[in-house]
This record gives sequence, structure tokens and C-alpha cells, in this order.
Amino acid sequence: MAKTKSKKETRLTKEKMLEMHRMMLDIRNFDNKVNRLVKRGVVPGMTHFSVGEEAANVGAIAAIEKGFDLITSNHRGHGQSIALGIDLNGMMAEIMGKATGTCKGKGGSMHIADLDGGNLGANGIVGGGMGMAIGAALTQKMKNTGKIVMCCFGDGACNEGTFHETLNMASIWKLPVIFYSINNLYGISTPIKDVINIDYNYLRASSYGIPGHFIEDGNDLLAVYEKFEELVEYVRAGNGPVLVESITYRWLGHSTSDPGKYRTKEEVDEWKKKDPIVRFKNHLLENKIASEEEIVALEDASNADVEESVKFALSSPEPTLESAFEDIFAD
Repeated sequence: MAKTKSKKETRLTKEKMLEMHRMMLDIRNFDNKVNRLVKRGVVPGMTHFSVGEEAANVGAIAAIEKGFDLITSNHRGHGQSIALGIDLNGMMAEIMGKATGTCKGKGGSMHIADLDGGNLGANGIVGGGMGMAIGAALTQKMKNTGKIVMCCFGDGACNEGTFHETLNMASIWKLPVIFYSINNLYGISTPIKDVINIDYNYLRASSYGIPGHFIEDGNDLLAVYEKFEELVEYVRAGNGPVLVESITYRWLGHSTSDPGKYRTKEEVDEWKKKDPIVRFKNHLLENKIASEEEIVALEDASNADVEESVKFALSSPEPTLESAFEDIFAD
């Protein structure tokens, strides 16, 4: 089983690193804005945030080929969707249930999808994307497209039956899929250590005869990217699936209805000291990859785009009653 820590040596260009930093800023700013909108009663339904998990999402998705490869997401999928490059206006409109949303206002926060961009969709079922992922991966193998599928899920999904079924099937068929467990240490209010009798979920890979990989610090953007760069190359070469796990932490509750009383303030504060955005910003500055002015420009642009997405969504029309009968059947 392979572990990785970033050596801070990477083939990434300055342009790519600034793009990745911008994606993390967009995730943080977007989710913080949505959290405020929920409290104002502007957003219907339940939302789950990726605040604190930005590096785990961006580092992984930056390693696949956007617009070509595919992902399946989970109910905490805002970060993955933004990292893949979804239109913020359409995503905010979807979360507000507007007709201009990426799913025409029919999905909401837990069902963000962007088929044109390669995002096959999030869903509110724990482990629900796994079957979709291996189905998509089987299609790519049968059609010899060269595409791979990244299946994103939380640590809690690793005790679902579908986890074991899909890893087994992907293994025996050598499907081009990366199973990615983003371990934020809690399944809602349950600590992962209370529901597994091993140290980490990636150790289960050997049960299915596939490689297991561990990213000890999922808040280290470069460590995540470097590991996924390796895994993408391995899977695309036709070697079959892999299981990879990264350790990160969500700053907010499981959802907007969760005050997080099962965690201490001291625990949350300790993890906030490991802020992935601050860490990567410092890396860019200390290594003279970017100037303070360039970083500020990215921060300002991200804030502006998030504010614009709110204006777009608020000014968008509600879905018509007739639209409830559209998109029911596939042609």
C-alpha cells in the first residue's frame, strides 16, 4: 500500500498552479455564500459544504483531463463540481431551484450534474455514485474511448454494500475507474474510527486484488495532485481500477441542519490551522511562483464571480409547471 507526502517538486506550470488556487478560492467563496443564503431562506432544501476540503477535491480533479474524463460525485459535491469547471451561474441557479440551473432547477444542491463537462452527477444516496461510475467505466472500456472515471465518495460510503460490490466488479473486469474516498473523519456525527476495525479504508483494496493508495495529508494540494497524476496514468494505461483515500476535514457541520455538537471547538480550530488555501498561497509566495498582487487579483476575481452568480440566480425565472413533465424519458 502506497503512501504519499508532497516533496514540493512538481511539473506543474505557474498557470496551472494559479488555476488550481483559483478553484479552491471559488469552492470556499461559493460555499460560504450559499451557507449565508440558506440562513436567509433564499436556498430551499438541504445543502452540504466542501469548506476545508478544497485541496482534496481540486488536487484530484486537476489530474484528469477536463472535458474528456468523467466523474461521479456525492452529496458533498459542490467542491468536485467547481473543481471540474462547472459554470458558477448555472450551479447557483440550480441550488436556488431556478430554470436556468444546470439541471433546470430540478435537482438542487445534492443533484448537481454537468454532463457536457463530464460530471455525471451528485446524489443524496450514500455510495450512490459507485454503480454509475462502474457503468460509465464499462462503457469506456467497451467503446475503447481512452477515458477514465473518477468516483468520489466520503468515508461513510465505504461500509455500504455497493462499495464492495462495485470494487469487486471493477476489479474482475479491469475497469478504468479511480475509487476516491475523501475521508473527513465523520459520517454525519459518527467518527470513522468507531465503525471500521482497520486504520483506514484504503487498506480494503487488497481484498479485491487492486492497488490501494493513501494520501496522509489531503490538505496538501500538491501531494494530492502528484498522487492522482500517478494514478490517472496507471488507470488510463489499462491496468484496471485503484482505491485511493485522502485525509481531510470539513469545517462546517454535515449539512446546514447540523450544529456539529459532536466535535469540540478545539478540534475544529486545530484543523483550521491546516487551511489548504492558506498553505498553498504561502507556497506560491514563498517559492516566488506568484506575487502578492497576483494572489489578491485571484481572490478579488473569485469573490466577484460568486457575487455575480447570486445576481444571476436571483434574477432567473422559476421553472414552469409544464417543465415537470420534461426530461422524464430518454430519446
